[in-house]
Amino acid sequence: MLALSGEAPALAYTLVRRRGRRSVGLRVDSAGLTVSAPLSAPLSRIETAIVESEGWIRRKLEVWLARQVPEPSWDAGATLPFLGAHLTLEVRIAGRAAAEKAGDVLRIRARSLEAAEIRRVVEAFYRRSALLHFAERTFVLARSAGLGTPRVFLSSAKSRWGSCNSRREIRLSWRLIKAPPEVIDYVICHELAHLRHMNHSPAFWSEVERLCPEHRRLRAQLEDSDHLYRSF
Repeated sequence: MLALSGEAPALAYTLVRRRGRRSVGLRVDSAGLTVSAPLSAPLSRIETAIVESEGWIRRKLEVWLARQVPEPSWDAGATLPFLGAHLTLEVRIAGRAAAEKAGDVLRIRARSLEAAEIRRVVEAFYRRSALLHFAERTFVLARSAGLGTPRVFLSSAKSRWGSCNSRREIRLSWRLIKAPPEVIDYVICHELAHLRHMNHSPAFWSEVERLCPEHRRLRAQLEDSDHLYRSF
């Protein structure tokens, strides 16, 4: 982690040098400022690029700061986001860890009341639920679109909700199971469109429009609320 000093508070950034890259790129997300640069770029060139974009960087950092969500409570009675609603934790100690959803209650059996143990059991439940829900919706939406069903995998990404590759594999962040079902469907449709267009060309967006006519509204909804899904 490096820092750029000036009259304003120092800008901390992570520098990533990449072989074959020709320009300096800046990205601001939940991890802060990341600078991608060619292997041979001198530090002076990199810091000049940061200074020239300092206003934009600070505005983006302020937006991300306002979108930070504190670590959730893992005590009994805490609420956690799930499919656009909330689940209330019910916790008890048991010899074998397990999780069961009963209406809007998530009943956790854990080996201890330690936060790390409860979180482990909760995340395992979320991952199982995510894979089942994503696989089912992908099958339904792919069939409706006249596409063969791709293989569905989970990722742990916090900033990239979905991806698709030429092997007809779709990866979706398990954290997306916290979003409303229609938002999840939009992300799946976005990735299904890549089965026909492995790019973001006008043809690709036309395919997204065909698969999900409300994609603009749902994309905006995801961008407005996705920070809520990154808390764990």
